[in-house]
Amino acid sequence: MAKMKHKPLPALLKLWTKAQQNFHLSDAQVHMAIELNMNPTNLGRIANRKGQRWKLKLRDYIAKLYDIRFSKSQPDVVLPIAEVLLLAADRRALGRRWRDSRPATLDDLEAWDPPPWINDRLIPEAPDYEGVVDEAESPAMWT
Repeated sequence: MAKMKHKPLPALLKLWTKAQQNFHLSDAQVHMAIELNMNPTNLGRIANRKGQRWKLKLRDYIAKLYDIRFSKSQPDVVLPIAEVLLLAADRRALGRRWRDSRPATLDDLEAWDPPPWINDRLIPEAPDYEGVVDEAESPAMWT
């Protein structure tokens, strides 16, 4: 069986924007559907388009599935799709800047001083360990 190629992120988000327009979904509902791993091209099958009484509206169906799976009515943080695209583009640009600023050889690595934006964005701050007891100083639990 051949492996399926994954679509690039912007192409997939474009499909979600189209589905959002076609089915009149809010940003929260799109976010819930993405977390539920729904396929934007298959939402038409799920939607109640022909007045089928036994089907829920797509918005209600997504909310019901999300509530069942995650035990909450809405996601904690909801971002509009346009903002997600901007964040993805920003991450790609940051990766390019990182790639371009790396030293080429090991000799260059010793003299390399990373740019300040690398420290700000990629290296998290060290946690504060004040009040943590070292194992050598702590009493033995099992004697």
